[in-house]
Amino acid sequence: MTIKTGDKLPEFSLNSFSHSDELKEYSIGSYRGKKNVLLVFFPMAFTGVCTDQNCTISDTLGDFASKDLEMFGISVDGTFVQKEFAKKNNIKYPLLSDYNKDVIKKLGLVHEVFAHNQKETAKRAVVLVDKEGVIKYMEITENPGVQVNFEKLREAIESLG
Repeated sequence: MTIKTGDKLPEFSLNSFSHSDELKEYSIGSYRGKKNVLLVFFPMAFTGVCTDQNCTISDTLGDFASKDLEMFGISVDGTFVQKEFAKKNNIKYPLLSDYNKDVIKKLGLVHEVFAHNQKETAKRAVVLVDKEGVIKYMEITENPGVQVNFEKLREAIESLG
């Protein structure tokens, strides 16, 4: 099953170590009724397009406090890799580790073969979810070398109530 606009985002929890000294579990369902959520899926830390994607979103889309927006990056990288990636690139939102690939499989966001024949990474995607858990906007790039449309993403965030 691949999620699509209009669907309720299935609940899931993932760990992050990127912005704290202790491992923290984030449950996406805990934001229902409270916050809008932007999920930034990317294949792999420290690769060119993934770095650009996360830095651009962190730097230019981070000022949406009036939209009650929480942002999370999600990749299959381990928590230690994500911590260094966030630190080196000043990524302001938590990076969640889907190391076991449970979430990308559940949501239908598996990129079967990435660079150097690495299997089952996350597809490059952005998923914007409203406070009720409904997907309001999403973009998936089938080619991991193609960037998401930042302007359309910005417009979708601006349109949130």
